[in-house]
Amino acid sequence: MSISVKNITKIYGAQKALDDVSFVIKAGEVVGLLGPNGAGKSTMMKIITCFIPPTSGEVTVSGFDIFEESLEVRKKVGYLPENNPLYLELYVREYLEFIAGIYKVADKASRIREMIEITGLGNEQGKKIGQLSKGYRQRVGLAQAMIHNPEVLILDEPTSGLDPNQLLDIRQLIKNIGKEKTVMLSTHIMQEVEAVCDRAIIIDKGRIVADDSTANLSDKSSGVNIIRVEFNKPPEENLLREIQGVSSIKKNSDTLFEITSEGDIEIREAIFNFAVKNGLSVLSLQKSTRGIEEVFQQLTRNS
Repeated sequence: MSISVKNITKIYGAQKALDDVSFVIKAGEVVGLLGPNGAGKSTMMKIITCFIPPTSGEVTVSGFDIFEESLEVRKKVGYLPENNPLYLELYVREYLEFIAGIYKVADKASRIREMIEITGLGNEQGKKIGQLSKGYRQRVGLAQAMIHNPEVLILDEPTSGLDPNQLLDIRQLIKNIGKEKTVMLSTHIMQEVEAVCDRAIIIDKGRIVADDSTANLSDKSSGVNIIRVEFNKPPEENLLREIQGVSSIKKNSDTLFEITSEGDIEIREAIFNFAVKNGLSVLSLQKSTRGIEEVFQQLTRNS
């Protein structure tokens, strides 16, 4: 296992930031850590990366214990904090040489060239970091996190403050990195989780409230199914409402409707039968699944 977290609790004075948190992330997974502000996401990441100790519990990274073998853990982990700490007066290449030296990278020149290519910093490598846009500073942060070729990447809000084009670039970069490494990232952007992550862990008030694949989480609703259907001509709405299992109908146009059913009732076949019986044709029919954002709101709305 790349990351194993067992019964982690972190207490600051009277506040319990993390409360008996446990999860395992396997090698090669890209996992999103989600939660409202103050839920404990950054605290969890700081514990995994040995920046702060937990009050109780156990964490291992690539088999190394964060208490007994913290230096080995740091060798295995690349970390990009939310507040990307860069030396703004250094040039990009100069900064990467400095970080490579800290990690005692064997072939610094070759590795720096590789990181500049991977992160798309070729045209910016001769500039001071302070002259770069937020997007390119994030690329520098990713380059320093990967310079020592870690097995695990921990990224705290890696796309915070980026414009739409920069956001897409960084997302694609993270997806490419995830093909070879274990990646754990926190974010407030739910579309980012659906686009990048294989799995999502939702944390609220210091406790895990959901842990599943992004596909399964999208399907975990409050028992409500929505069918969007378009007919070739207007149906009799009162007859449409009489279909067994229909709980409500929203009319978008004379021929386009959103039909809601409760629980596990499957009404698509009944809609087709209704159309045939009433001399209608179904032009389109689509089952709408809830996105992760809706599930997130449902699980954390009391925060």
